[in-house]
Amino acid sequence: MNNLDILLLQGQSPNAGMINLIFFGGIILVFWLFMIRPQAKKQKEQKNFSDELQKGDKVVTASGILGQINKVEDDIVTLEVGTKTFIQVTKDAISKEMTARVYGGEGDSK
Repeated sequence: MNNLDILLLQGQSPNAGMINLIFFGGIILVFWLFMIRPQAKKQKEQKNFSDELQKGDKVVTASGILGQINKVEDDIVTLEVGTKTFIQVTKDAISKEMTARVYGGEGDSK
């Protein structure tokens, strides 16, 4: 008996390892297409949004605080949340998604 006869008697095809490898590769591809790629795109859009913040933009923080940017210094943004009432937050705390939802996609409206 040769190896092929033994595999056939055991109920396995000689290409079972290759089929499993292709199946596993397909699962990884689907995972990348539907999970990793969209998340990386969202992160890139958020970073671009944070880099483009400027004085006068109306924004919403991730915790839901609405305000208008009064000053931008490196990674710190000073928001005017009321008449002569200011708070400082990091750029990362300002949400592109929530700003677009509240201000109708015009997060940088003045």
